[in-house]
Amino acid sequence: MAKLRGAFTALITPMHADGTVDFDGFRTLVRFQLENGISGLVPLGTTAETPTLDERPGEEEDKIIQIVMEEVHSYKQTSKRDIPIILGASSNNTKDAVWYTQRAKDRGADYALVVTPYYNKPSDEGIYRHYEAVSKVGIPIIVYNIMGRTGKNISTDLLFRIAQLPNIAGVKEASGDINQMMDVIARIKSVKPDFAVLSGDDGLTLPLIASGGDGVVSVVSNLAPALITELATAALANDMDKARAIHYRLLPLFKAAFIDGNPTSIKYAMKVKGLPSGGVRLPLVEVHDKAKEIIKDALVKCNL
Repeated sequence: MAKLRGAFTALITPMHADGTVDFDGFRTLVRFQLENGISGLVPLGTTAETPTLDERPGEEEDKIIQIVMEEVHSYKQTSKRDIPIILGASSNNTKDAVWYTQRAKDRGADYALVVTPYYNKPSDEGIYRHYEAVSKVGIPIIVYNIMGRTGKNISTDLLFRIAQLPNIAGVKEASGDINQMMDVIARIKSVKPDFAVLSGDDGLTLPLIASGGDGVVSVVSNLAPALITELATAALANDMDKARAIHYRLLPLFKAAFIDGNPTSIKYAMKVKGLPSGGVRLPLVEVHDKAKEIIKDALVKCNL
């Protein structure tokens, strides 16, 4: 399998006014992504509000997976372009994470995205064994490091050890620490060149790629897939003037897209631009009025 490079959208889950999933809107969003050249898709991640979705067979999560698979398959037949699907497979219960990872494999995903076990705050050995368990399923795994949500940072030493497991294909690095990201590139990619290092923060896409990283799992690309793809593509081609220009154009939105949480902020931005988005499910609530003004102002500044 080819190494992951480029821009990958962490898809939202659009909702109707009554809180039910807008499946037609979701299909529209997937097509919007594909038509605008996105490198790949990440359904059922945190941005999808997965903890609030119904995971029973035939219900919300199954339908979302089915739509993504149908649309990507149809698009690939006509475009002849590979569109990797990185399916969310996270839990703080290792047994459940293995089940989600198996589901990703069974449903035809290319990768499974597995976050650090949250809330439990396991030791480094516990985190290692968690990834050891999911790696045995037999689908490429993207490790998701985001201390701000999980309470545990995966140090470079620990990630180096995890990366030696079979089927560990890369990391979504959302520690927010560019020095740690550079350490990962320097230490792990030197011995495992195909190990993908993807930014989990839109605003760090440019510096990460400039440091030798491979792209981004993006929230902002829900709204601007063509521009985020263009940014990543230019940076990967070492066209830093072009990449820098796009980065600074989008910088106000990189900040505003998280002004009052995720995916609440990006959903509101998408609503302003007429894209399917809708509200959020409790315990999330709509962004506050001041945040709305900041988001609308950012869209104007970014010329979107």
